[in-house]
Amino acid sequence: MKTTVIGLGAMGAGMAGNLYRAGHLDRAWNRTAQRAQDAAALHGFAVADSLENAAAQADLVITSVSADADLLEIVDRLAPAMTAASVVLDTSTVSIDTARLAAERLGAHGIHFLDAPVSGGKEGAEKGTMVMMVGGDAKVLEQLMPVLDSISRKVVHMGPVGSGQATKAVNQIMCAG
Repeated sequence: MKTTVIGLGAMGAGMAGNLYRAGHLDRAWNRTAQRAQDAAALHGFAVADSLENAAAQADLVITSVSADADLLEIVDRLAPAMTAASVVLDTSTVSIDTARLAAERLGAHGIHFLDAPVSGGKEGAEKGTMVMMVGGDAKVLEQLMPVLDSISRKVVHMGPVGSGQATKAVNQIMCAG
């Protein structure tokens, strides 16, 4: 399965490195070119010259961005570049409404969306030991498991789109307590 990672910050770079070593990563992209080059130099993977080129041939695009508005901007750029029946799996922590809106926007193009916020921090991303709480179509998730096994120690399907974000919110509250 050709996989692309969009967003090479603290979490995305580690995920991309693990995907590359497992033979799943086709290429990656980041809005800040220097951050992309630094991550590529560290892990050895290829960087695309644009988000659209990174996503055009991907079966799976994994996003890892820092804010709701960033995710929606990325989704709006991905939608026309990707093919129908491909998948966007978002590992960002965003609102439930944003996850549902992203799913709606991608769904209009026949693209599947899974919200999959992660727990485990930068260390978990680098070691491939994160836990993913996933909202979306269970059958689509099942198809991705060989890829996700290289970046996480546990993947749990929580229900429809938005359920991953809801679970992450509860997890954050429990950890804070």
